Amino acid sequence: MKPSRPLYEREPELAAAAAAVEALCGAQAAGGLVVFSGEAGIGKTALLSEVQSMAADRCTVWSARGGETVTSVPFHVVRQLLQPAFDQFAADETRALFGDWYEITAPALGLAEPSGPQPDPQGVRDGLDFFVSRLASRLSHRPLLLIVDDAHWADGESLAWLASFTARLAELPLLVVQAHRPQEMAERDASYAADRDAERNPAGHAPLVRVALRALTPDATAELVRAALGEHADDPFCREVWAVTGGNPYEAVELVAKVQDRELPPVEESAGTLRELGASARGSGLVARLERLGTNANRFAWAAAVLGTDISQELAATLAGMSSAEAADCTARLRDARIVSGFDPLEFVHPLIATAVYRSIPPATRTAMHGRAAWAINRAGLGAAAASRHLLEVHPDDDQELVAQLREAAGQHLAVGAPEAARRCLERALEEPPRPHARAALLYELGCATLLSSPPTTVRHLRTALDMPGLDDGLRVDATFRLAAALAHNNQLRDAALALAAEAARTAPGPGLMRLQAAHFLWEGMQATESDGPSRSQRLARNADHLEGRDNAERALLTLRAFDAMLRGENSQVVVDLCERALVDGSPARGLGWTDSEWGFELPTMVGIAYAFTDQLDRAESLFGEAVRAFEISGWSGAHLAFAHTLLGLVHRRRGRLAEAEGFLREGLRLADRVGSGLPVHWDATCLLIDTLLARGRTAEARLVADRYDFGAPYPSAMVLPDAPCVRGRLLLVEGRTKEAVTELEAAGAALEPRGRFNGVWAPWAGDLARALVDDDPARGARIASRARVHAERFGTDTAIGEALRTVALFAPPEESTRLLAESVRHLEKSSSAYEHALARVDYGIAIRSHRELARAQKQAMTCGAEGLAARAQQARASIRSSE
Repeated sequence: MKPSRPLYEREPELAAAAAAVEALCGAQAAGGLVVFSGEAGIGKTALLSEVQSMAADRCTVWSARGGETVTSVPFHVVRQLLQPAFDQFAADETRALFGDWYEITAPALGLAEPSGPQPDPQGVRDGLDFFVSRLASRLSHRPLLLIVDDAHWADGESLAWLASFTARLAELPLLVVQAHRPQEMAERDASYAADRDAERNPAGHAPLVRVALRALTPDATAELVRAALGEHADDPFCREVWAVTGGNPYEAVELVAKVQDRELPPVEESAGTLRELGASARGSGLVARLERLGTNANRFAWAAAVLGTDISQELAATLAGMSSAEAADCTARLRDARIVSGFDPLEFVHPLIATAVYRSIPPATRTAMHGRAAWAINRAGLGAAAASRHLLEVHPDDDQELVAQLREAAGQHLAVGAPEAARRCLERALEEPPRPHARAALLYELGCATLLSSPPTTVRHLRTALDMPGLDDGLRVDATFRLAAALAHNNQLRDAALALAAEAARTAPGPGLMRLQAAHFLWEGMQATESDGPSRSQRLARNADHLEGRDNAERALLTLRAFDAMLRGENSQVVVDLCERALVDGSPARGLGWTDSEWGFELPTMVGIAYAFTDQLDRAESLFGEAVRAFEISGWSGAHLAFAHTLLGLVHRRRGRLAEAEGFLREGLRLADRVGSGLPVHWDATCLLIDTLLARGRTAEARLVADRYDFGAPYPSAMVLPDAPCVRGRLLLVEGRTKEAVTELEAAGAALEPRGRFNGVWAPWAGDLARALVDDDPARGARIASRARVHAERFGTDTAIGEALRTVALFAPPEESTRLLAESVRHLEKSSSAYEHALARVDYGIAIRSHRELARAQKQAMTCGAEGLAARAQQARASIRSSE
């Protein structure tokens, strides 16, 4: 990017860039984002060249450029940007800069072969964030300036990273300067626009400077003309240059160059020929000019256009079918004609020229050249993924070798965290088309590739695959399992259960059938509503209670049985025994781990949740800590990692470590927000965060969270952790909206009781409803509290019994109430539920009017982070002192 001509009327743009560079190089080393936008030829590249020149003496400047023909190459722009780092640092230093992210992110940059589970694209982006942040710190003596030209043609993976990374530049000594065409950028996915991310979330983000470049005025155009042709260029001639070019700097410079070539005098008499000359600088005129250079030069230019960027002269010669000497001659002629620049690699003088040349190639010839380019790349050993951008452009021709290459390329793209690139390859392979017996397998692969990015697309492809011959029994089972997961992620749990039941009916006995049955029990039980829950629970108990956990199919059924028994409030020791049989030495068995794809992460999650609600919080925390580590190691830092943080938030909420719980839950929401909106993890994290904030006494904040995430009816088709209507009812009750709370809690009970789900810790509707009725209908409230006590004593955990006793005490005579509260305190003191223990102790201290007991309760509430409860204890103590 070297400046080739003076810049006219760009003083404000240069001032904005200079200010950003000055801030970067100043004492505070403030990072930021500068975005230049404008139409083709408006001078963006020249402006970026000037920015590079002004920063060269003080900054480390790395640059990259998008290309119209390489938008399908994943991480193309990121690789260009970071290549100088790989050149500058030794391999061991580079690896050290990646830290734990090396195995996840390095394959995307071509530095290492993929290993381990398929990475989540968000994990790859997080690894890039870490690496570039470390680079910025390492180079702080010469702050890092990243320049991205033609960002509208950057590949989707690079754009997605830039969009998220530039939102956090305020934390780093790093400046990003980007240029794009607004119309073309608008046609890309809006989420890729880096500047929009900063605009949506201005608080805490790096300064954003956005400048739209305008066409030159007639005066500036005249100055440009006279600088090239001499001061004797008269006003009518200069004015006509402006009129012909519209003040577009690139077109004006090209037109002036044509005037020089033709040796036209720059006077009014020559103005009439300017339109004809201007046409030759673009579109069909440029093509005609290229053709006049000769057949060889024309064909070589076509080959260069097919290759797009970083054009190898040798590879272009191969595509054009000419010798090295002929290629050198063509390069010289194209360079003299201002069509290409450089030597090896070559590049087009301007993207407008590259576009015009590429689009001038006859379609059949263009297709053949792409096919030849793919062949040459494969022959060079660069792999199917590198050749895939050319294979995508080849016309369908029943070529089974091409199908195989595209399937191989898709696998390589998936292995580096580029599922969209894999999807493009597989969709193109379908068009070839594949042989009938291979079509179902290809659809299966396509469905797997789109599971994270588009569950509805996965559903369509997998259903089609299952409806045709070609899948063996093992693939049919796996396709059905993944179809059910996609339906569940798409909030279609009933359809997931039906699909599994239908496939199970045609599957022979064996591990495959057990896998389908387990998944059927899973998604049937996870539905928020169910026609016959007790019957399903009985079937599950018959299938699982006798199992010992000898293989993963048995362990899966034991897990589902444990979770169901926990929800039903069966004896907690039975639940814990089932969990123990589902694990191997206290951990998920090989093949049932957090990142194992055969069974999914739901099963170890259910074991951990069952532990959490049976007062086995150490076991739950150990499992969920493993989840965080496994997801981070595998680069699954999207919804999976968000859910793992949410689960740790659950454990801390159950322990009564409310501040820690809030921290984990807010982090879970932050991670989920990066992925999308309305995800299952949003519901879980929001529900738990509201419950935690209510426990802390911060009702207004709980309401803000509820409103922000639309927490309320209609609820999702999947159950929420814990029961969502119960938590919303509790929120309404604390807000003083008692009638609404009663309605919500009654509805919760009406939905749960017919399913046999009586766990009052998971779904505390009965206790809260009893409290809501204490003034208006105490008799009914007492009945509800008594039934809840029976269920709690059947479940048998100290938390459940202690909470139930505290509720029953509300309706008992004073002496009996005091006894019940004392018993509640004794149970909760033995539990791990410190917040519920503090609640009971406050109630007990008030009942016996004990200043000492309330002081102890207040201290415990403060330890839990329950400021509201601590304030209540303090007020009760003050009331006792005043009455004394």
